[in-house]
Amino acid sequence: MPNEAQIPQRIRCISEHNWDIPLAHKLMVGRGTTIVPSMIWNPPIGIAADYAEGAALLRGLLRAVGKGLEEEVEFTECVARTTAHLEKQQAKYFLLETGEIVSMTGDDPAASVRRLAYEDIPDTVAKAEAAIAGQNDDWLASVRADWQQHFASFYSEALYYSFPN
Repeated sequence: MPNEAQIPQRIRCISEHNWDIPLAHKLMVGRGTTIVPSMIWNPPIGIAADYAEGAALLRGLLRAVGKGLEEEVEFTECVARTTAHLEKQQAKYFLLETGEIVSMTGDDPAASVRRLAYEDIPDTVAKAEAAIAGQNDDWLASVRADWQQHFASFYSEALYYSFPN
């Protein structure tokens, strides 16, 4: 896990998503959530969490969402890509780099990440857990209706970003 003393040397990419932090990424950092130094930005705006537990939560929600999308071929393919990539890129921790997203708002990036880590992510996890348990049908229906926005990220082995000279 990144800390003030060092940044991990071995990093694996999961996915990239444009314009926001999707539900899938929030679930991946939903267990053991902690704010850590970013590996590519100066302020402490990285969010790290337990990889295995976050992946299990995401897979559980994908199963629940899939119960209403059995005939949706694109969803089935998205789930297959997602789960295969999660298995391939396993690690001890999942690190969410929030810099690009939180810098778009004009708000203080560190404050935005604190809200994300300590309010938004726990709220999202609670909704997902309730949906998985069959107790949040309205929220589950809304996720199902817009599944591409929540789950259809660009899965890759490499992140693409550049450092200023």
